[in-house]
Amino acid sequence: MEPEKTLVLIKPDGVQRSLVGKVITRFEDAGLKITAMKMIWTDEETAKNHYYLDEEWAKSAFEKTRKSCEEEGKEVKYKDHMELGQTLQKWSMNFLTEGPIIAMVLEGPHAIELVRKMIGSTEPRKAAPGTIRGDMASVESYAVGDKMQRVLRNIVHASDSTETAKREIGIWFSIDEIHTYKKELDKHFTKP
Repeated sequence: MEPEKTLVLIKPDGVQRSLVGKVITRFEDAGLKITAMKMIWTDEETAKNHYYLDEEWAKSAFEKTRKSCEEEGKEVKYKDHMELGQTLQKWSMNFLTEGPIIAMVLEGPHAIELVRKMIGSTEPRKAAPGTIRGDMASVESYAVGDKMQRVLRNIVHASDSTETAKREIGIWFSIDEIHTYKKELDKHFTKP
């Protein structure tokens, strides 16, 4: 199997709380290879490209919001999915630009699936113990985010599909910033 690449961002809350080393260690301990990494203070344009607003994403976010509101016996306060999408995009951009982040490309078999499992649920209060968000994120919920009019402070972002990873890696890294090298574990994934 060919190794896959995924983008991981350690968000401003992870950097500000000095969690960078702990997060990176988890990925390396799992056998993932860091092929690119940098610290950057994100500008608005890069944040907007990263949190690209499209209809499908907005519909998915609206459905999650509707379900969460239903569970808590509340009404959805957005008239439609695009209004919610624009709000979340703005909040996400504000968060991503509030401080430096660590951007990195991780590589390995099933990297996207593995990283997503390791980081845990987007909503930290639902993240299982043992996941990055379950162990490291402050007590956070969609209700807190809505009340504070901001996105969840959940330590990390990770690409959710091959297509998304390719698009996101292209936003954060040029080809010459992504490196190829051999690790001890590579021998278990390639034929001689």
